[in-house]
Amino acid sequence: MSAPFIPLASFDIQMSRRALLKAGGALVVTLVAPVTVLAAEQVLRDKAGNAQAHALLDKTLDAGAVDGYIAIHQDGTVTLFSGKVDLGQGLRIAIRQMAAEELGIGVDKIDMIEGDTALTPDQGPTAGSSGVMRGGVQIRQAAATAREALIAMAAARLQKPASELMVQDGMVRPKAGAAGTGLSFAELVGGKRFDLKVDAKAPLNNPQSYRVVGKPLLRPDVPAKVTGTHTYVHDVKLPGMLHGRVIRPAAEGANIVSVDQSSVRQFPGVKVVRLGDFLAVAAPDEWDAIQAAAALKVVWSDSDKLMGHDKVEQWLRNGPFDAEETLVRKGDAVAALQGAGEKISASYYWPIQTHGSIGPSCAVADVGAKQATIYTASQGTHRYRPAYAQMLGMPNEAVRLVYVDGAGCYGMNGHDDAAADAALMSKALGKPVRVQWSRQDEHGFDPKGPPQALTLEGALNADKSIAAWRTEMWLPRATASLPTVPLLAPQTAGMPQPKGISTGLISQNGDPPYEVANVAVGVHWHDSAPLRPANIRAPGKIANIYAVECFTDELAAQAGMDPLAFRLQSLKDARGAEVLKRTAALFGWQSRAVSGGLANSSNKTNKRGRGIAYSHYKHNETYVAMAMEVEVDRASGEIRVLRVACAHDCGLIINPDGLRAQIEGSILQTISRSLYEEIRFDTRRVQNVDWASYPILAFPAVPELRIELIDRPTMPPLGGGEAAASPVTAALANAVWDAAGIRLRTVPFTPERVKAALQKV
Repeated sequence: MSAPFIPLASFDIQMSRRALLKAGGALVVTLVAPVTVLAAEQVLRDKAGNAQAHALLDKTLDAGAVDGYIAIHQDGTVTLFSGKVDLGQGLRIAIRQMAAEELGIGVDKIDMIEGDTALTPDQGPTAGSSGVMRGGVQIRQAAATAREALIAMAAARLQKPASELMVQDGMVRPKAGAAGTGLSFAELVGGKRFDLKVDAKAPLNNPQSYRVVGKPLLRPDVPAKVTGTHTYVHDVKLPGMLHGRVIRPAAEGANIVSVDQSSVRQFPGVKVVRLGDFLAVAAPDEWDAIQAAAALKVVWSDSDKLMGHDKVEQWLRNGPFDAEETLVRKGDAVAALQGAGEKISASYYWPIQTHGSIGPSCAVADVGAKQATIYTASQGTHRYRPAYAQMLGMPNEAVRLVYVDGAGCYGMNGHDDAAADAALMSKALGKPVRVQWSRQDEHGFDPKGPPQALTLEGALNADKSIAAWRTEMWLPRATASLPTVPLLAPQTAGMPQPKGISTGLISQNGDPPYEVANVAVGVHWHDSAPLRPANIRAPGKIANIYAVECFTDELAAQAGMDPLAFRLQSLKDARGAEVLKRTAALFGWQSRAVSGGLANSSNKTNKRGRGIAYSHYKHNETYVAMAMEVEVDRASGEIRVLRVACAHDCGLIINPDGLRAQIEGSILQTISRSLYEEIRFDTRRVQNVDWASYPILAFPAVPELRIELIDRPTMPPLGGGEAAASPVTAALANAVWDAAGIRLRTVPFTPERVKAALQKV
C-alpha cells in the first residue's frame, strides 16, 4: 500500500521568531523530507521499531479508544493520530499543545499524523470551526485518560498512592516534597497499547498550572512554508506516475459528440481516457499533458442550461420551493408588526462566490486491483471515502485517503473533485495519476458558495427597544448528512452517486441576538442551485448576520440612537456585551445619534464613516464584535477600508498567535468577498475564470487591524476559524451608511453599485 508523507518537527518549537529567522534555511532541512522518502510507516518504525510499527499500522481506529489517538513509543516520544487536519488554521501546533498539557510532555516530543483514513479515527470533517472545539477536545480527553493510566501504572510499580504522583517532562514522579524517584513513560508503556476507552470524566489539568496551553508557540510548518520548501499535495511523486488533465465541457451539461484521438498523437506517451462524458489525457510529462489537453479535438453538444447570474435573486425569491420551514417562533411577530404604528423593511442579497484558493486543486491517486490510495488536501478524508469507494467499485476499507497540505480551501473547493479525477484515471490506466487543476478549472468548476436572499421587517416600542422582528430567507437546501456533493468525475462518467449538495448550515443566525419579544424566522428551501454549491467559510452566517446587523443599524437610525448604545440596551448576554464594549474602546468609538453620511449627503468629496456589528456565532459558540472605518470616494464609487477593531471571545485560548492569525485571515478574506467577489455566468458557463475578472483583496488595500483576544481559561475552547468572518460585511456596510448615507443591500459593494446608490440620495 502506498504511504503518505508526514512532516515532522525536530526542533525546539518554543524558539523565538528572531532565532528562527537567524537560523534561516539551514533549519528547514530538519523539518521536512521528500514525499518519496519519509512516510507514515517509516515515521513509526523510526520512533517505535519495526515490531511496534507493525502493531500501530494495525492500530484501532476507534474514536472512543485512547489508542485511536495516542501512541507512546519506546523512546518516550508520542505520536498523535488526528482525524482533523491542519488546513492552515494552526491545528498542527494547537492539538499538540492540548495533548502536551495533559500528558506533561513538551510539544517537541510529539509528532502528529493527520487525516489518514488507515491510521486516524474518524472525527468528522475539519469544518464548522470544529478542529480545536471538537477534534482537539477529544484528543485532550484521551491524553487526560492516558495520564491517569500512567499514574496508576507507576503507583503500582512504585508502591505509592496515585495521589502522591504527577506527570512532568515525560515522567511519572513524586509530587514536590515527596521522596523517591520516578518512571518514564517509555518504562511504563513504551511500545505497548493502553487498551482503554477514553474516560469522559478523566480530570483535566487546572488552568492555573498550564505550561503549554495559552502560549504563542510557533507552528512547525511555517518555516518551510516561508522559505518555499514545504511539501504540498502538488509535490507528491510516486514511481511511474502520470500527469493528468481533464477536458472540461464547452457548456454546463454539454455532452461529447465526438473525440478525435489522432489529434494528440504528436505528444509522446499521451493516453486518452474517456468514460461517458468524462474525458481526460495523461502523459509521463506534465507539459505534454497540458498541451495535449489543449490540442485534443472534441465536439460538444450545445447547451444553455444556466439562467445567468443576473436572474439568480429573482429565481431564489419566486420558487418553486422544495419546502417551507419555520426556524424561530417567539411571541407573535406577525400580529405585532401589523399593529405597529411604524415599521420598516429591507431586502438583502448575497451572490454565488468561488472559494478562490490561491493554488488550484491537486490530487494523486494510486488505484490497484484490490486497493486504492488517494493523496488529497480534502478537509473530509473520512467523510468522502465512501464516495470514492462507490465510484471505484471497492469496499470502503480498500480505499485509503491520505491528507497532504493544499493551498487552503475555506470549505469544499476543487480538492475532492481533483481526487475523483485522479482516481478514475488511475483505475483506467493502471498507474498512479496526478491531476493538477488549472485556474480556469478552479474558478469555472469548483463547487460554489450558494446564493442567499433575505427580507427583514421590524418595529420599535415607545422606549425605542425592538418590538417585533421577522426574517424571511430564500436558500438552497443543505443536505449535510450525505457523504458528498456530486463530484464532477463520476457525474460526467454517468456513475451513480448521492445527490447531496452540502451547502452547510446556512440558515443559522437569521434571528437577532438581542432581546425581542416577538420574533419569527422562516425559510423557503430550494432543492437545487444555479451552480453546484458547497459549504464556504462560515457558510450562510456571513450573509445572515450582514442582513441582521445592517437591519439593526436601520432600526437604530429610526430610533435616533447611536448604533452601539442601541445594541447594548437590548443585549442581555454579558459576554456579548463585553466584546461590544471592548471593540468600541479599541476602536475609539464616539457616540452620536445622527449618521455623519446622512447629515452630509450633499458632500461630493471623499467621506469617512464608521460602523459596528456583533455576532454570537450560531447563537451558541464564539462571540465577536467588529468596528470599521471606511472611506467612500463619491466620484469613483470606490470603498476603502481604513481600519478594523475586533474583540474576540472563544473561551479558552490554546495558541493566541494562531488564533490572531485566523481572525486576521477571516477579516481580510471577508472584506474581499464583500467588496469584489461575485461569480458571473451566462446561460452556458462561468465567465470570470481568472484573477483579472474575479479580483480579490490586494496587499495595498489591507487595512490596519487591531484585535483584542478575551481568554477564558476555565471555559471550553470554541472555534476560531469562522466566527470573525461573520460580522465583517455588516460592519463595512454600516460604515458606508455613516460615510455616505447609502444602504448597500447587495454584495459585492462594487463602485458601480455605490455610484448607483449615491445617485438616489
